[in-house]
Amino acid sequence: MKKLCVMTIVAAAMLMMGSCGNKSQQVPFDSGDSLDLANVDPTVYGVCGEGTAMNTLQLITDTGDTLTLDISQAQENKQVFGGLQTGDRMAVVPNDKKTAASIVVNQATLLGNWVMPNPIDGSDEVGIRIKEGGIAESIDQSSIVYKTWRLINGQLEIVLVREGGSEEEETYVYDLVLLGADSLVYKDAEDTFEYSRQKPKHRDGKEMEVQLEEASMDDFKM
Repeated sequence: MKKLCVMTIVAAAMLMMGSCGNKSQQVPFDSGDSLDLANVDPTVYGVCGEGTAMNTLQLITDTGDTLTLDISQAQENKQVFGGLQTGDRMAVVPNDKKTAASIVVNQATLLGNWVMPNPIDGSDEVGIRIKEGGIAESIDQSSIVYKTWRLINGQLEIVLVREGGSEEEETYVYDLVLLGADSLVYKDAEDTFEYSRQKPKHRDGKEMEVQLEEASMDDFKM
């Protein structure tokens, strides 16, 4: 009986040593089975191609692929923002097969200075400057300092810091409502923000206006 117990202990020890020495069986990282796919951003980035038509978007992706996406449903749902212009950078939320798009955002249109009347007294304009590289800046606002922006899942994410508070970064995610050459509207569950593209100003602070000369008969003489 004692001999059997000794042999059993020796066999167990050898098994433990073998399992510890077999490094090829160790998995130091998650195999991926526990990955939360709900948090993966499906957005595809690229450039609007020349093959874009009324109901289709040709997207030359950043990885070098060329996708032809049906955008008719996105247009019907008013989820195409900023227009389609060949050469403009786009952010697109496609379906699983990458044959259609549910949300299309023209990033080139989104860039720029966006302002609204000061909500406190309306005496001046305040707003946000959306720049390339995910940089955001405040326009004539001392209480809010915009830091960064990005598009994720077809939504606009903005990171800011409130002066005079804890100065910790706050992250807000908004649904786009409207994006055009001169208009930007986005909202969350509580607020809607309506901006206009800031017009260039003279040195005296007045907005520049383009004056069109009236046509005369001399303009049509050969």
